Amino acid sequence: MAELTHFDAKGDAHMVDVSDKEHTSRIATAEGWVKMAQATYEIITEGRAKKGDVISVARLAGIMGAKKTPDLIPLCHPLPITKVAVELTPDADLPGIRITATVKTTGQTGVEMEALTAVSTAALTVYDMAKAVDKAMEIGGVRVTLKDGGKSGRYEAK
Repeated sequence: MAELTHFDAKGDAHMVDVSDKEHTSRIATAEGWVKMAQATYEIITEGRAKKGDVISVARLAGIMGAKKTPDLIPLCHPLPITKVAVELTPDADLPGIRITATVKTTGQTGVEMEALTAVSTAALTVYDMAKAVDKAMEIGGVRVTLKDGGKSGRYEAK
């Protein structure tokens, strides 16, 4: 098992020094979902939410979340993000919204945290916009599904 990189020899938290790492193309994809009552699902997918277009607003929130990751996660490096794509897909079988975020950069460290933050922010926005009709919504399944680039290479979730 690999060592935890965010702790120094004394056990104190620190930001990892990436100055000697190569600049490489990096990508990460994360996913998650918001499960809700059937009636809430219908309100969202039929565009009847009082706060507006839930899916469009949540997509923008996810993009903004990815860009603000180093402001939210203490040891994340600020990165020159080159692409953020957030997809929200209604799923009648859930019922709810499935969320996928893909983040790209060319740099010295990966963008997994940015992809996870994008999914989480989008999910929280769905909850916020629909909580007036469904406080029992559930957010879950947030995980990295793809990471590529850098020294550790490619990871794909099974």
